[in-house]
Amino acid sequence: MEMNAFVHFTTNTFTGKEWGYGDESPTIFNPTQYDADQWVRTFKETGFKGVILTCKHHDGFCLWPSLYTEHSVKNSPWLDGKGDVVRDVMRACKKYELKFGVYLSPWDRNHANYGSPEYLEYYRNQLKELFTKYGPIFEMWFDGANGGDGYYGGKRERRNIQGATYYDWPTTLALVKDIEPEILFFSDAGPGVRWVGNERGVAGETNWNTITPDTLYAGKGGIEKLLNTGSENGTHWIPAEVDVSIRKGWFYHAEEDTLVKTPEQLFEIYLTSVGRGSTLLLNVPPDRRGLIHENDVASLQRFYELLNTELKTNLALNKKQERVRIVEIIKPMPPLTSPMMIPILIGVRMMRFSLPVLKLIWNS
Repeated sequence: MEMNAFVHFTTNTFTGKEWGYGDESPTIFNPTQYDADQWVRTFKETGFKGVILTCKHHDGFCLWPSLYTEHSVKNSPWLDGKGDVVRDVMRACKKYELKFGVYLSPWDRNHANYGSPEYLEYYRNQLKELFTKYGPIFEMWFDGANGGDGYYGGKRERRNIQGATYYDWPTTLALVKDIEPEILFFSDAGPGVRWVGNERGVAGETNWNTITPDTLYAGKGGIEKLLNTGSENGTHWIPAEVDVSIRKGWFYHAEEDTLVKTPEQLFEIYLTSVGRGSTLLLNVPPDRRGLIHENDVASLQRFYELLNTELKTNLALNKKQERVRIVEIIKPMPPLTSPMMIPILIGVRMMRFSLPVLKLIWNS
């Protein structure tokens, strides 16, 4: 799919935080010009193929009126508690023919039962809500931020969990897959796609689509390098997905309006993610109005123009193979972008390659 959009939007948007503590009042969530259609239309017009919405971040606030918690949009002043961001984004994705995905944080700093078996029932009930009411859903996204201090129903304490075992992921994923058989799961360990090991937008220069996940789990430390490159002799096909934000933070902060990544920076990220065989998941957070900010839109539009300009010509199309000779370049020249693709539907069939130059014609 090459590029998907990531959308972070919650109470953090209105508090200025990146990670909410879980004690934020739903009454602070009140976008004034909210327009999910504008978000998805922007993504469609700038080359994205899917949208993954942060339906619940670590603070526990839900962007849909969940039956299982009061900590949601139903208790906000926005649209008199009748709003539903998940529904709106899902419908906009259908309208603009983009795929729709969800991120439901396993860690919940608001919920009183986090760390106990009762919380797993709550988490799975919310997954059932999302997958039965808002499908089809193409990807379920969850990360390794698990456990720590939080509100936890008023306890205001620190809770630690065993990331390898607490969530009983095989049971949870089987539940989801029973509802959505074609679902793609993202985490450090996959099993569909894996984290790339950083949030800078950089896949390994050597980036295998295969990896051995037997000892991996979401949140396991010290595996960033392995995730970044994959493993040549890995036992499972789990390609990397490269998540990075168009801004410094994942949520909107007004002080970052002048710090939006430039079109040139986004193009470089495209080359170090899609160009290295991964999917780019670019976060574009709505502002307090409930709109994608003008600066972000302008950067995306120019970035898309760059993509279409720099990569529009297939230099190898209809060219016959000839003997290769070495060309010495005396004068400096502009960088040359030469995309090469292999048919991954049949798996990895190429271990290494070189790109020889037969003739170079350059007019300054």
